[in-house]
Amino acid sequence: MKTMNNILPTKEGYFGNYGGQYLPEKLKFEYSKIADAFLKMKDDKSFNDELNDLLVHYAGRPSPIYYAKNLSLKYGAEIYLKREDLNHTGAHKINHSLGEALLAKKLGKTKLIAETGAGQHGVAIATAATIMGLDCDIYMGEIDIAKERPNVDRMNLLGANIISVNKGTKTLKEAVDASFKAYSEEYEHAMYAIGSVVGPHPFPMIVEHFQSVIGREAREQILNMCGQLPNYVVACVGGGSNSIGIFNGFLNDSDVRLIGVEPLGKGEKLGDNAASINYGCEGVLHGFKSLFLQDADGNIANAYSVASGLDYPGVGPKHAYLNSIKRAEYVTVDDREAVNAFYKLSKIEGIIPALESSHALAYALRLSKQVANDTKILVNISGRGDKDINFVTQMYGQ
Repeated sequence: MKTMNNILPTKEGYFGNYGGQYLPEKLKFEYSKIADAFLKMKDDKSFNDELNDLLVHYAGRPSPIYYAKNLSLKYGAEIYLKREDLNHTGAHKINHSLGEALLAKKLGKTKLIAETGAGQHGVAIATAATIMGLDCDIYMGEIDIAKERPNVDRMNLLGANIISVNKGTKTLKEAVDASFKAYSEEYEHAMYAIGSVVGPHPFPMIVEHFQSVIGREAREQILNMCGQLPNYVVACVGGGSNSIGIFNGFLNDSDVRLIGVEPLGKGEKLGDNAASINYGCEGVLHGFKSLFLQDADGNIANAYSVASGLDYPGVGPKHAYLNSIKRAEYVTVDDREAVNAFYKLSKIEGIIPALESSHALAYALRLSKQVANDTKILVNISGRGDKDINFVTQMYGQ
């Protein structure tokens, strides 16, 4: 099998012009310690043996690829689903959460601090903290707490301390603001377990490393299943952890088109979407440089998506870089099309996807009508939709 060579950041954490570490001096030393420990641990056999044991026997990896025969017959192309929704806790988030929690334990930390939007990262971090014997504080926007009640109940049951954030839009950006502030005051005994490939170096690199298991598995699985690689790999993009995870398995395969699907929300107007690659510009937020939604004066704009896990006003630096070198393409899907895909997968294949994943599926269904019937489209179903059922049925009906 072809050896894969990943695109790695520079020592300073940059992918091209994006990334870096924009931090107060008091935190730079701590982040350097985390970076050094991670770079050592990621190649350490005992660390990897312990993590792999958890991924296999606790999280349930490898997640399978499923050929969606009913969808394929209806829409034309061959649609394959990478089933990250089957992982323990219901999403890809468990991959990096277990890695971050194990790293924190090896560093002698006693607490994890995290943010969450849709609650999938929160549930995964709470789970990982429990299995590692760590305390856990999770910051979540007030609106998302009301919207994603099933995941809030799960986090409470797992013993996490949930802190409601009622500033600004009361959603993911403000949860990140609050969790970074808390971490800056507690870094001596806590580690920030960020939920995506965003934030200051080394966090994008750390999360990407643990999520790359998706792409490694998917590449081998699709070759075994089809005897060839897919023509397209499609994944939703908020901060971008699930998409970077699956993209990394195919970066060197120039014939495989990588499609990141951003949330167009209610439309193109600033404040109505969270499509930061398509509508953003360069800026700095939460300690890193990337593409962010901004107003004419350079102020960070509000982000919106029907999917709480996608309503972040920026994107991970590697995605910004992949867009700049045209290795990946970034398209948009609005709320209505995503919700329609949510219903279609549920009713046609018996799989209820997360609203986040529904954006990727929606684009795959759109694409299927435009390509030949033997075109192979691999979609990352990054999470399951249990958390979204009440919200969707109340807002959109059965």
